[in-house]
Amino acid sequence: MFCFVLFQFYRVALRIRPLTQKEHLSNCTECIVVSPDQPEIRIGNDHMFTYDYVFDNHSEQANVYLKSVQPLVEKYVDGFNATILAYGQTGSGKTFSMGTALDEHTTPQNLGIVPRFIDDLFSRLADKQQQSPDFSSTVLVSFLELYNEDFVDLLNAQTFHQSRKRTPSAVSEVSIREDVHGNLYWSGVREEVCTNPDQLLEHLTKGSLCRTTGSTDMNSVSSRSHAIFSVILKQQIPEEEPTGASGQRSTRTIVSKFHFVDLAGSERRTNAQGDRAREGIAINAGLLALGNVISALGDESRKSTHIPYRDSKLTRLLQDSLGGNSQTLMMACVSPSDSNFMETLSTLKYANRARNIKNRVSQNQEFAGASVEVSKLRAQIAKLKQ
Repeated sequence: MFCFVLFQFYRVALRIRPLTQKEHLSNCTECIVVSPDQPEIRIGNDHMFTYDYVFDNHSEQANVYLKSVQPLVEKYVDGFNATILAYGQTGSGKTFSMGTALDEHTTPQNLGIVPRFIDDLFSRLADKQQQSPDFSSTVLVSFLELYNEDFVDLLNAQTFHQSRKRTPSAVSEVSIREDVHGNLYWSGVREEVCTNPDQLLEHLTKGSLCRTTGSTDMNSVSSRSHAIFSVILKQQIPEEEPTGASGQRSTRTIVSKFHFVDLAGSERRTNAQGDRAREGIAINAGLLALGNVISALGDESRKSTHIPYRDSKLTRLLQDSLGGNSQTLMMACVSPSDSNFMETLSTLKYANRARNIKNRVSQNQEFAGASVEVSKLRAQIAKLKQ
């Protein structure tokens, strides 16, 4: 099924938000120093960290996309899976960076990663179509929420309203399954076909408005759930040379997935009660499980040990993205305020561990029709050339 194979370490981008008005009024100071012209930072007097990308509190959304995300998009259009994980303390700018809270008040300058990706994707597909009239593609989208360890399909109105009422059938339709080849897939998730950028943006907006948010000490509109916005790309690519007795050009099909994961913020300094407290417990439990998986994957001395993907629905859902067939970028978002020193340091250490993870990334090619044997042989030759 697979053609080109490569091994790739996680890429890690650090995004530092500006001080908030509340932090200015509280006379908070910045505790992070960014090295000029180098992707490294210092926090406190004795903690130094180096990442693949560092974006300070003056960085613009367009620059973040061009430097850290566009390389993933280029491979994604070539048939490789991709994932972006936005991680950090609540109120650190994850949702802003990802752009998964899109609404009619968002200015073009403040558009996040996902809206920019949508325009970029359709522009690239249009270029491919212009270069090869026989080329065709299909774009599908899904939008899942993991709230209190329950799945909610944000694009399925019926299950969404059931989940808000907490009925027994609210979340039973969405499940994680494994096929005979060991590949994970999501069952019961609604996938919508999109033929242009506006349709894809419409689904992003629709799902974003349905996400669970709430007010906390750290953030008045804190995301109370993990959200996974997925774009599936199916491409029919004509072969360069004719095959078979008819002399007609055969086509090959490649299918790639791009997961945009907006993780709910970690919480340690809250006075939450009731629903907010229960949400916080579920959020922290999922992030703890994610941290254990990242530690296990990134520790060379523990390569042969069990990876605890099944400890949480979050890690099980993201199993392929975390340690499987995906090029992965972790977008670590932090506050520069000295009042959040310990939480920021924790995020920096978390992101630093992720840099040690290496994934085996393959081009996803489907074989069907009369060209099966030819395609398989070409795929085998391509592997041998690596």
